[in-house]
Amino acid sequence: MRVSIDHTTVYRFDGPIGGALQELRLTPRDSAAQRVEAWDIDVAGGIEEVQFVDHHANRVTLISLDTGVEEAVVRCSGVVETSDTSGITAVHQGFAPKWLYRRSTDLTAAGPGVAALIERFAAVDVPDPISRAHALSTIVRDAVDYDQGWTHVATTAEDAIAAGHGVCQDHSHVFLAVARAMGLSARYVSGYLVVDDEPNQPATHAWVELWIEGLGWLGLDVSNRISPDDRYVRLATGLDYREAAPVSGIRFGDGEENLDVAVQIQQ
Repeated sequence: MRVSIDHTTVYRFDGPIGGALQELRLTPRDSAAQRVEAWDIDVAGGIEEVQFVDHHANRVTLISLDTGVEEAVVRCSGVVETSDTSGITAVHQGFAPKWLYRRSTDLTAAGPGVAALIERFAAVDVPDPISRAHALSTIVRDAVDYDQGWTHVATTAEDAIAAGHGVCQDHSHVFLAVARAMGLSARYVSGYLVVDDEPNQPATHAWVELWIEGLGWLGLDVSNRISPDDRYVRLATGLDYREAAPVSGIRFGDGEENLDVAVQIQQ
């Protein structure tokens, strides 16, 4: 599938700023499941400082916003050719070793909620690792209804389990918390998802990848109860949302900031 993407982020400040630095993990990379035909990043109200590849093999663009601006626009756009590999990424890339993805973070720390899900998973009787991975995904999804407005970017896995509601970010964090508590390597994935008849999306999408020895990284979209197919475009991976966030950074000066995001994804 050829996927066209237009992702625009508009920063609005209530007064002139003293400057800002932003990290963009908004450049997809070639892999077995996707090939980037074209990709551009345009910045109005700032400049691109440098591009680099981080320890997770993400392509990161560092931009600075001009001193004194009250509005800045970052537009990422391009075309990616995708293929269906049943969510499997066989080759591990990046400087981060696979054992690093067993490490817990503030957002994926295990508590009583995670322990209860592990106990539920212990009753699952399926022999092969792929089926077990999907069974774990189902248990997480059954525990947390997809429902917007209950959580935010700082919501932890335990908070989402306690609330019983969340979005793709929360489903991913809960899965990571459970998998890592069982000693498994799992990572957060950010990217795009083509949704039929809905080209305009409010944000990027999120899913997870679980390392299975002898197979590689198996992708699992917990929210949609499937493995990623050719409708998915991978952007970045990390231990949690913070390490794979499409946009993050710091701003200098006082005052309020409003961020508007418009994402258009279509075949």
